[in-house]
Amino acid sequence: MLWTIIGAAAATLTMFSFVPQIFRSLRTRSVKDVSPVTLFQLSTGVFLWMIYGISQKDPIIIVANAITLITLSVLIFLYFRYGRLVK
Repeated sequence: MLWTIIGAAAATLTMFSFVPQIFRSLRTRSVKDVSPVTLFQLSTGVFLWMIYGISQKDPIIIVANAITLITLSVLIFLYFRYGRLVK
């Protein structure tokens, strides 16, 4: 039970770790401090973790990484949208 709580807490922190960056990018309409290499590398890792969770039938790993991948996808979208505005 304790390990499930620790896993759920870690998953929650990970899932929403990019939300502040998303809000900042929306507010400033700038992604100049965002590294595209980091975004794509982390997205690939998160996707692989999700596949691993599916293979292990672990709902915490699956859901946490799916939501993290969604938030990363939003940030990648903003990177391409606002990144073109930088001169």
